[in-house]
Amino acid sequence: MNSVLYPEYLNPLLHSPDRPLPQEIAIVGAGTIGPDIGYYFKSSLPGIRLVLVDINEKQLENAQTVIQGYIKKAVDRKKLKPDKAEKIEANIIYTTDYSAIKNADLVIEAATENLDIKKKIVHQIEEQVSDNTIITSNTSSIPAGRIFAEARLPARTSITHFFAPAWRNPAVEIIAWEMADRSIIDYLAWMFGMTGKVPIITLDRICFVFDRIFDNWCNDAALLLDQATAPQIDQVAREFVFAGPFFVLNLTNGNPIIVETNTLQMEEGEHYRPADILRSVERWVTLKPGQKVDLDPQTAETVRSRLLGVLFSQSFDIINRGIGTLEDLNLGSQIALGFRKGPMDIMKDLGETKVKSIISGFQKDRPGMPGMEKDYKSYQDFKRNILVDEMDGVKIITIRRPQVLNSLNDEVNLEILDVLKEYESDPEIKGFVITGYGNQAFCAGADIGKFPKLLGDAEASIQYTRDYSLLLRYLDNCPKPVVAAINGFALGGGFELAMRCHKLVAVEQAWFQLPEVTLGIVPGSGGLVVPYRRWPSGSDLFHDMNRQAARMTAKEALDLGVLSGLAGDYLELIKLAIVEVHGLAGKPLPNITDKPVEITPLEPLEAPMAGKLPLSREIVEIISVAISEAAVKPSFEEALEVGYRAFGNAATTEAASEGIAAFMEKRPPEYKK
Repeated sequence: MNSVLYPEYLNPLLHSPDRPLPQEIAIVGAGTIGPDIGYYFKSSLPGIRLVLVDINEKQLENAQTVIQGYIKKAVDRKKLKPDKAEKIEANIIYTTDYSAIKNADLVIEAATENLDIKKKIVHQIEEQVSDNTIITSNTSSIPAGRIFAEARLPARTSITHFFAPAWRNPAVEIIAWEMADRSIIDYLAWMFGMTGKVPIITLDRICFVFDRIFDNWCNDAALLLDQATAPQIDQVAREFVFAGPFFVLNLTNGNPIIVETNTLQMEEGEHYRPADILRSVERWVTLKPGQKVDLDPQTAETVRSRLLGVLFSQSFDIINRGIGTLEDLNLGSQIALGFRKGPMDIMKDLGETKVKSIISGFQKDRPGMPGMEKDYKSYQDFKRNILVDEMDGVKIITIRRPQVLNSLNDEVNLEILDVLKEYESDPEIKGFVITGYGNQAFCAGADIGKFPKLLGDAEASIQYTRDYSLLLRYLDNCPKPVVAAINGFALGGGFELAMRCHKLVAVEQAWFQLPEVTLGIVPGSGGLVVPYRRWPSGSDLFHDMNRQAARMTAKEALDLGVLSGLAGDYLELIKLAIVEVHGLAGKPLPNITDKPVEITPLEPLEAPMAGKLPLSREIVEIISVAISEAAVKPSFEEALEVGYRAFGNAATTEAASEGIAAFMEKRPPEYKK
């Protein structure tokens, strides 16, 4: 843990805030990003009063049009119910009058990237608001120490850097600068976490973390134009990002921004000088989505090495100087900037020798640019998918993969397993809590991953689910208590993970589902076995969950004994889970029964449905047979083997091929039998 950036907790929702969520928020600057920030806040906190302030009446009119357009589009697409839409649109004030912000709990300055203008606005804000109001600035590059240096109360200020589109992009940088009160930084992180963002805390350095990555990625792309065309560079870049640098520059009118930010970075060295061509071109000729151009391998490799060189250079610099953490850099590059993999993942795939070759060549081409200052392995030594905190002698393991709703894969499972093994013999640690990041999902299940390649091969599929169950089998015999803290929905493999913990607690709005049957496959990692052996009285509901993807509410789970307690919010949930750990510590731990269990007989389903979706009768039959067989097996191990084999049998069916294909193509499956 970086003690400067995260002195207490990595998971922002573990903080105990010293004030509630804001009831009134003001945004000064109704230009491009101001309305987007406003719509994000109103979407996540519909009941708040939102004030948008600008000196330009036309900007305010445009802001109102933008926000109303977002609301209408969401309603038209049935992503927003009309009653919530009314609450979002209500109580928004568009004004040129600064006095309208006097009661705001939080004011965000979102004007143009001009230091003098921002300082002037901060002064105007402080003239209007109370001493308890938090004031932040949305800037991508200007340090907080410059914007707030003359503030009357600098301790209540910080940078909150949003990423486009601010209403949808989950990332937000919070700057831990030297004069900010730490309680303000922690509160902002908690607030953003509560409202669906992924707060990332950085040091107060020019361009922070992600603008440093993005601006130099674009600048070096422009410097490459003497060796390749913009469409060619974008084409190579799309190997690593969803949109090439020139496409994004067109989208954001970004040429002047790169000039401005890289000029600012020149304080760190002449090597950051912006490419001259950025000053003379308004728009670039770029590729349309899916379009390709001719590109010889040598040119492609030149572009690839240069782009990776600048990406690696800036990543090393961020870590070398402690501007951000490895975990945040790797994840944030994906969610904030649209990289397909984090920079450290790209390095991992390439290997140490190739990475050293790329960075060495880049530094020869671009003298002065940062490089490796530590052993290569130190840049790879971090948990990519989980956060590990400690509270009251309990390790809190948070699955942090918000871009895929905290889904599981082999790497996630192994990271969790490593933590369990590391602390299982530590007398200071009483046990573990496993939870998910944010308020929406505990875990959306297992990534499809390499499973499509296993279709048609029963034995390979059986072995796959056995191997995948390594963490689950460890949990069955873990010497210290492990409690699942269900902070949102738990689907498929997520529920299978939770049910292997010694106890489960959940927030009141949590729910559970085994949706595998809708994909033409089966819950092979315990879903056909474990709930029946742990809570046999719920077999009727478990039948429906396995065979028709029925949901189980938190209340139903509590009534059945699946849950041992409910909580009203995230922090209450974690504290409840810790109480359960302490209650189990040092005592014999509950084990899944190693004997046959009596369950309600399964009645045939002639036309199985999951809601309005017709299901495969063949898959439902495989599930039904496996549940019945597993229940009467004389040992838990033999029962699990029934589930593994059912997974393998399902993998050879036409239904599995159709279900997985439909999922990948984002269409409803059509099962023939």
